[in-house]
Amino acid sequence: MTLKEFITKGDRFAAKTGVKILSIKDGYASSQLVVTEEHLNAGGVCQGGAIFTVADVALAAVSNTGLSLTLAIDSSIYYHRSAMVGDVLTAEAVTVSRHPKVPYCEVKVKNQDGILIASFQATCYSKRVPITDIDALE
Repeated sequence: MTLKEFITKGDRFAAKTGVKILSIKDGYASSQLVVTEEHLNAGGVCQGGAIFTVADVALAAVSNTGLSLTLAIDSSIYYHRSAMVGDVLTAEAVTVSRHPKVPYCEVKVKNQDGILIASFQATCYSKRVPITDIDALE
């Protein structure tokens, strides 16, 4: 099994919201969400939780490229612009600090036109528990 399959199968919430992992490489990962009517809030724009989720899935992918179970312990997001129905949101995550126990990552969420929708930062904690049966990242 690949890390991509492990996260895709294991993150049932992300799957229900329509988030998909595009790519996982050492120190980099990307995920994507197509905004539908189901993602809208009462104001008629994409709910912040949906944008957070696409960023969080990219974070999960990049933070686990060392194949040791790593989870976010602190995260924050800044919403630069609204997303609308039909927007294709792509989250690109990078590892900024590869500390063995508390890595730090940043994620940029952009729409199909390359417009920055949100900036997301997270500090993670590596439990140093190997993710077993993983033979590749993708």
